[in-house]
Amino acid sequence: MSKLLKEVITRVERATDSIFRITVASEYISANAAPGQFVNIKCCDGAQALLRRPISICSVDRSKGEFDLYFQVKGAGTEILAGKKRGDTLDILGPLGRGFDLDIGYRRIAAVGGGIGIFPLLFLLDESKAVVKRSYLGFRSSGQVLLLEEFGERSTSLETATEDGSFGSKGFVTDLLERDIISEEFDMIYACGPYPMLRKISEIAGKHGARCQISMEQRMGCGFGACLTCACMTYTDDGSRHYVRVCSDGPVFNSEDVVFE
Repeated sequence: MSKLLKEVITRVERATDSIFRITVASEYISANAAPGQFVNIKCCDGAQALLRRPISICSVDRSKGEFDLYFQVKGAGTEILAGKKRGDTLDILGPLGRGFDLDIGYRRIAAVGGGIGIFPLLFLLDESKAVVKRSYLGFRSSGQVLLLEEFGERSTSLETATEDGSFGSKGFVTDLLERDIISEEFDMIYACGPYPMLRKISEIAGKHGARCQISMEQRMGCGFGACLTCACMTYTDDGSRHYVRVCSDGPVFNSEDVVFE
């Protein structure tokens, strides 16, 4: 169950030129959040940023009652958020959305992230009971690579790819998954990243009959299903198509249910 909360920032730091990390003290969200869920943040009062900004929960420290958010500065709202200081109060609605399926029967998993889509996968790796956790991270270039130490600590193996070959393998992270998907026999593939990456991963999983869950990145307004800004088309059981709301019906979906166009 989500709540509207006023919570205090305990840390703000710049991770890359455009990506920031904010740590928030919140006993409620730390105790109740699940991997794949997000919070909706009111960045300021007034007309500068009217809509809340949805940000995935990256990691949770339940013992301290804190959680981490990573976000990229893309507009007025996130620019204001990046200017927050330790001790400032945030107006937060959360935790929101449907998270990843962490069935204890999934013993071998793959976590595949692209760009800012890597962040919710860190929380997933923390909570998963899998024996084998293979992580695959993709970035445009070496200047955007981050959280390698954190992913390495939580994974049985970690591989990276950059589109320009400046770090890790040259090419797309989907190439690494496709190389390993047959030999690894994953019980579940978890993915988050840009739309073309998710479409390709869904194709790979479908081709090999692998279970796959994807976290969709969509523009959101309200965050709880009222405004219909984040509509996404999915298949029903009879093969017809209908729209669902990413914020409340997702953001995590079974890959075979999503209509990619």
